[in-house]
Amino acid sequence: MASDPKKPRYLMEKRAKRKIIIHVSGSWTIDKVPPSPEEIIKKLREQATLDQILIDAQKLKRWDSTFVLFLATLKTYAEQHGIAFHMRSVPEGALHLLQLSIKSPSLRPESKDQERPSLLARIGQWSFQVAGAVIGFHSFLGEVVLGFANIIAGKSKLRFGDLLLYLQHAGAMALPIVSLVSFLVGLILAFVATVQLKIFGAQIFVADLVGIAMARDMGAMMVGIIMAGRTGATYAAQLGTMQVNEEIDALRTLGLRPIEFLVIPRIIALSLMMVPLCIYADLLGIAGGAFVGAGFSDVTLLQYISETQKAVPLSHFFIGLGKCFIYGIIVALIGCRKGLSCGRSAAAVGKVTTSAVVTSIVWIIVACAIITIICYVYRI
Repeated sequence: MASDPKKPRYLMEKRAKRKIIIHVSGSWTIDKVPPSPEEIIKKLREQATLDQILIDAQKLKRWDSTFVLFLATLKTYAEQHGIAFHMRSVPEGALHLLQLSIKSPSLRPESKDQERPSLLARIGQWSFQVAGAVIGFHSFLGEVVLGFANIIAGKSKLRFGDLLLYLQHAGAMALPIVSLVSFLVGLILAFVATVQLKIFGAQIFVADLVGIAMARDMGAMMVGIIMAGRTGATYAAQLGTMQVNEEIDALRTLGLRPIEFLVIPRIIALSLMMVPLCIYADLLGIAGGAFVGAGFSDVTLLQYISETQKAVPLSHFFIGLGKCFIYGIIVALIGCRKGLSCGRSAAAVGKVTTSAVVTSIVWIIVACAIITIICYVYRI
């Protein structure tokens, strides 16, 4: 009875003293249950000396990923033991998949002898990464400044249609979440102040605390954090996706500067919209405080409004608006920078989006602290 020609087989032929040819035949598919690579490796280890392995696939009928896994396992074994690995008559598709599998990080063999870098080496690597990030951001910032200079000189190709779209996205479409968060923040501040001031019978000063806090800091900071998680992440994801799809490279090929075409309209839109959003957030925060201050104490609504007017001059609002304008520039710059520095994979888009949000929030808090210290020193 003749044997099945489709059955996956291999034959090891020893040539010279240190060369082995592995002839594969039949259909190396998962339904045919081909021989395991470990079985062949076990036989290869029995060879005293071995310099070369040759895979001959002239009689191969059909194949799927099991054959590619077989080749990848043998190739990895050969590389680990310093053995030359060659292939003959292997299908082109299998070679292509083999190349992809070897490049995959999950299939790269990890050397057991590889030692962890020393503390000094890790500090050096981290320092180089930080220096590269700083240099890259300053280069990006310089291009942005040159882009604004071109706008002033009338040489920019800024599209005002895109600018209006970004204004709408960063302004009107952000009102619902800004409304909810700002009102609740004012309400929470008023609750905390009411509980403490009620002990001294000074509930009227809840208006002072909520008004000053919202006008100078909390309104601007809440808007900045909201826009970092909403619009800054959107900018990073949009530009990162364009980087993955090579759309930004296409713009450069067409002679368009991505900074002027993609970044500057977003910076202008977000920084301009932060000011009215901050005013809106301040008013809603004060309204939230009035809801608690006038509803859960002996203070009437008219008294609360009158006390707020006395305690919160316009200078406090201007300081908050200035902070919020700076926060908008920070969020837009970081979001666009992270998007343009994105890698060429879907995972990289998610990574830069997360990094843009975290970095923006950190720098918003840092900027708030610096401006607050300056205001305190100069009695503003």
